Parts: sequence; C-alpha cells; structure tokens
Amino acid sequence: MPGLFTPLKLGSTTLNSRLGMSPMTRNRSSATVPNEIMRQYYEQRARGGAGLIIAEATLITRQGSEWPNAPGIWNQAQVAGWRRITDSVHAHDTKIYSQLAHGGRCLHPDAPEQIASGQPVWGPSAIAARGGSFRFLPGNPGFVTPTELDEANINTIIAQFKEAAINAKEAGFDGVELHGSTGLLVHQFLDSTANQRTDKWGGSPENRARFALEVLKALKEVFGSNVALKLGPTSGYNDVGMPLQETIDTYGYLLREASKLGLAYVVLVRYRSTHDPEFDGKKRGTPHDVVETYGPLLDGVPLFVNGLVSPTEAEELIQSGKAAGVLMGVPWLTHPDLARRIQAGKVLDNVPDVRMFYNSGADPGIGYLDYKEAVY
Repeated sequence: MPGLFTPLKLGSTTLNSRLGMSPMTRNRSSATVPNEIMRQYYEQRARGGAGLIIAEATLITRQGSEWPNAPGIWNQAQVAGWRRITDSVHAHDTKIYSQLAHGGRCLHPDAPEQIASGQPVWGPSAIAARGGSFRFLPGNPGFVTPTELDEANINTIIAQFKEAAINAKEAGFDGVELHGSTGLLVHQFLDSTANQRTDKWGGSPENRARFALEVLKALKEVFGSNVALKLGPTSGYNDVGMPLQETIDTYGYLLREASKLGLAYVVLVRYRSTHDPEFDGKKRGTPHDVVETYGPLLDGVPLFVNGLVSPTEAEELIQSGKAAGVLMGVPWLTHPDLARRIQAGKVLDNVPDVRMFYNSGADPGIGYLDYKEAVY
C-alpha cells in the first residue's frame, strides 16, 4: 500500500506513515494517573508500526472527569506518567498527540472526582442529555441537568485547556488534539440542541463555534502548528445531533475558520450506528458524507478520516487525495502490530473482547495487553 505507508508532514513533525491510532478510552489509569500497563499498551502499538498515536481522551481538570479511571493531565504526577509513555512511543519512531477533553454535561455529581472538585456539572445550557449510564455508581444513574456556564467559568475552562497543553508539552507529546466529538463539552457548544444560549456563545453557527475556536487559539499559544481538531458532525452520541442543513452550516463555518489558524490536521469521524442512539422513535445522529461535505473546506489542512475504514479503503482515500491519512480504533486495540500486519499481508483475525474494553478490575491487563501479534 504505497499511499498508506509514505511519510506525512504534520505541523513541525513528520510521520513515518499515514496510518494512525485513534484515541480510545480504556479506563486503565491509576486514579487518573497514567501507569505502567498504559505505557506497555502504547509501546506495543508504536512497536507495531503506528505512524501517529492519539492518546485516549485525557481530562484537563478534575471537574471534567467522566470516567473513574480515565487519565488526566492537570497535575505533575500525571505529567510524569505520560512522560514515560511518550518516551516509550518515541523510541519506536512514532509520534504521539494528547487528546484534550472535558465532559461538560456528560458527568455525574456523585462521581468521586466530581465531588473532589467542589464544582457543579457544567454545560453550555441547563439541558440534560438523555440516556447515559454511570455503571460505577449505585443504581446506574443517568445524566443530570447541568449548571449553565457563565462567562467567567467559560474563560476558566479555556484557561484549563491551555494549562493542559502546557502540561502535555512538558510530558513530551508532539502535539495536542482538541476533542470536539461524542457529545462532550466542545460538541455541546456546537450543537443547538445542547446549546440554547442567547449570548455570544450561542444562537448562530458563528456563536456556537466560538468556544471551539477560542480553545484552539489558546492551544496554539502553547503548541504552535502542532494543534489538531477532532469532529463528529454525524454523531448522535450523548444526545446531540441537529438537522442536516444546520449541521452543515455549523461545521462548515467552524472548519473554514479553524483552517485559517493553521492546524496540524483535522480528523472527521464518519457516521456509525453505534454513535446514533434512538429517542422518541428517531435516531439522533445526522448521517451524511463528512469527507465530501467538509474536506474541500480545509484549505490545505491535512484531513484524517476515522470510522470503520478498512485498509483497502484507507489506501483508496489517500491515493485519491480525499484524505491525507486514516485513523483506526478497534483494529489497533485488537492488533498491537496492526501496521506491520497490513504491510505483510497478514490476516486481521484477533476478535475484540468487548466486555473488557473498559475493564479496570483485578487484572486490568486482560483485553488490553494480551492481544497476540502475528508470526512473521
């Protein structure tokens, strides 16, 4: 596959291939601190030939924590843990970005990290997301109605994103990716069903895109050209999703403006039924072709495509010029040597153990470090 396995310049760095690993929450940290099994997990996949690894959604603040064992990057213990990971990844000539995230309204006030923060569950508007299940809390409660962010707290969260980027640089990451998908805080600001503000942060597509753009500008103050953006315009996950034309208008404006900032890349997630829950007899997502709709708007910014992309289709996307690269998720989870397998023509035959995707129990290495490599 001569397209997939050629170098690609991103920002100030160069990837050794265009096949990357997308961020996947695995819930294996030690109380938000990256640990040794995480280091082994990421090193396995760097050794397996990933050109770029985007680390799992990493929380910028204790208050923004959705998962009990998801890693953060707001203190020095976390920075030190991530540094061991980035050093291990770099030893295999792989680049690694930190995906910075805040859960917004997709949190629960009884979660331990939320309680410790002393902060309410924030959202762009006081509108609860439907669905959700906090399985680690008694009774498996769902989402709650968030407290609407005021101007001061919006600015505080933007500053927290910048501080997280400073920590990511200290931890040795090559860049940062802003998480603007799966119904988390940035996505909530973009979506008119979650954001019904009447001030400069809501209403028009321009106003709803303001939060994402301001965060990107803050991240660029730290990482310069090594800042990226992930978006899921088709997603209905965590109860987001707008009518088609409103979706195109909103994401079209955001991407035209974001392209002017000189980003390292944009990753667009294609429609997936698993991210399209049904409420009131209707799907929440907005299926449309994100590559054809938004790719032409990027004005020189490399596009990565994510979402059920096969190796053959990945090569076609790159050879046609529709994408600069491809990110895969579950195939990397189940095949630590994914790139080597594809290059060698090996079968991708490891079966995902879905029960252990988020396992952090007695043996957190199960379904994490134990997927077999091929025989070469």
